[in-house]
Amino acid sequence: MPDNTSDAQLDFLKQVLQATANSRGNKQVIYRLLAANTDKLNQKLAELWRVWATIQLAEAEADEAKYLAAGIVNFSTVIQQFPLGDQASNIEIAITGYEVALTVFTRQAFPQQWAMTQNNLGIAYSERITGQKAQNLEIAIPCYQSALEVYTREAFPKQWAMTQNNLGSAYLKRITGQKAQNLENAIACLQLALKVRTREAFPQQWAMTQNNLGIAYCNRIRGQKAQNLEDAIACYKSALEVSTREAFPIDWAMTQNNLGIAYCNRIKGKKAQNLEDAIACYKSALEVRTREAFPEQWAMTQNNLGLAYKNRITGQ
Repeated sequence: MPDNTSDAQLDFLKQVLQATANSRGNKQVIYRLLAANTDKLNQKLAELWRVWATIQLAEAEADEAKYLAAGIVNFSTVIQQFPLGDQASNIEIAITGYEVALTVFTRQAFPQQWAMTQNNLGIAYSERITGQKAQNLEIAIPCYQSALEVYTREAFPKQWAMTQNNLGSAYLKRITGQKAQNLENAIACLQLALKVRTREAFPQQWAMTQNNLGIAYCNRIRGQKAQNLEDAIACYKSALEVSTREAFPIDWAMTQNNLGIAYCNRIKGKKAQNLEDAIACYKSALEVRTREAFPEQWAMTQNNLGLAYKNRITGQ
């Protein structure tokens, strides 16, 4: 007896790929289709997708395989960012698509597509919800390193900087290996990214990388702790010049929260004033990080604010 669920899911997959091709990967078109079929976006679809797409690509002629692989990568990129449905399943579907596409997009035959897909796969594994967090990051790091074999600073400066930033973020979150060394690797990657991601050329990306670098300096083990915190504060303040509340409220609130942490831990300056600055940053963050909109981030910032009040010197 045929499995009606998998038949419906297979038909849906074909429909999505057709819509991706027809719209040339238009996010809004694909989002509408996904929103109407969130019930089909599950782990089973990821498994079905792997089997079906692998067979399709293996049987296709060279030109057709390239066209199909490009469609698979486009769809994977869109579903990876899709905000509805089960996030864990969405990421698994994206990972499946990238891994299957890499059977066609080899480094030898399609170096640019291979590098792009490796970078995207690294992002997917970095954000993966299922599986072991430590193991997922160990898979993500070599993906970024592979992408950098093609994305050199000379040939693809923008992509090189993006991948360096992504690799830096992965080292920042890395669980295995020496924590101190991981943070040094993160700092090195992020500083490289900033050579291309200047405030003038790429303001939003510059601010994001500055925020990441601030986190790395805040957690840094090597070097002088006091100086590392000063460097972190400078990075966060730089990020806030671009990530304003009006232009990028979510990024602004995140950076305000991070700056609050740095002020809480600050060694230089007056302790009482540092805590006042921290409290002001957390309160700013909570203007955007409301319980309704961002419950998890709201709770984290409330906790940070509680710690700051607990250690506060001024007031009763």
